[in-house]
Amino acid sequence: IGGSYMILDARDVCKTYGSLEVLKGVSLSLNRSEICGLIGPNGAGKSTLFRILLGLVSRDSGTLEIHSQASKPLGGIIEKPALYGDLSAFENLRVFSRIQGLQLSGADIEAQLLQVGLSPSRKDPVRNFSMGMKQRLGLAIALLNEPECVILDEPFSGLDPMGIRTLQDEIRELAKSRGIGILISSHNLVELGDLCDRLYVINQGEIVREGPARDILQQAAQSYVIYGTGLESSATLSKADVEHRTGSVLVHLGEDSIHTILQRLSAEPGVVLTACVPQTNLTALFEKTPE
Repeated sequence: IGGSYMILDARDVCKTYGSLEVLKGVSLSLNRSEICGLIGPNGAGKSTLFRILLGLVSRDSGTLEIHSQASKPLGGIIEKPALYGDLSAFENLRVFSRIQGLQLSGADIEAQLLQVGLSPSRKDPVRNFSMGMKQRLGLAIALLNEPECVILDEPFSGLDPMGIRTLQDEIRELAKSRGIGILISSHNLVELGDLCDRLYVINQGEIVREGPARDILQQAAQSYVIYGTGLESSATLSKADVEHRTGSVLVHLGEDSIHTILQRLSAEPGVVLTACVPQTNLTALFEKTPE
């Protein structure tokens, strides 16, 4: 439906509140089974855009097409999930399923909880839950009625590193196993860099960069951490601007590209490379790319 597998296509979306231009001609698309990231500093327009995509706020101009035959094309969490704190996870899901016109059996509700990694046997009120568990319950609610696209606004905020990793794994699994398109926002690059197929960078209401996640991260990288053995005695690195660490070096790029440096290192006897990680400069990332 809709050409290839595109599910969501927003073009030139504008939104103004009073004299404040919050979105200035934003265009963004999402395919089925794809995880797309929207990254930008606080106040860049991420939440406003997501509210418009979910139909919670009207746009001033621009077009929005959703290519889906599903009864609920889009599901989402905007900011923190609004849960009934006095009810259990099971009871929360039952209430939200009825609000959405679903008649789910107890077994159906348990299956919904299990798919986001929550135990159906837990009967205590969700006010006792950790932030990570609340985010997972919010995700289960967003997935009611089997939407083909899920929009998650800052889902990692307030989570510890283990909680972030777990939620990332669940999001990957949803995209892969159920073919859901997932659009996810953050102001933290580390959280999105590993997870997303494509990234959009938004700043002051404009998309300033877009492309494959790896390319975007590399465009804004001015230094790299190279891991391996034999690096401390490398002739290539002796000519470069580097800081030696245990088992790795931080390389600041000069004349040579990272590709050239890695090629030279690979050719050196006694050097074995294991990884190369770009150190993204957020200031550079959020700057508008020259036309």
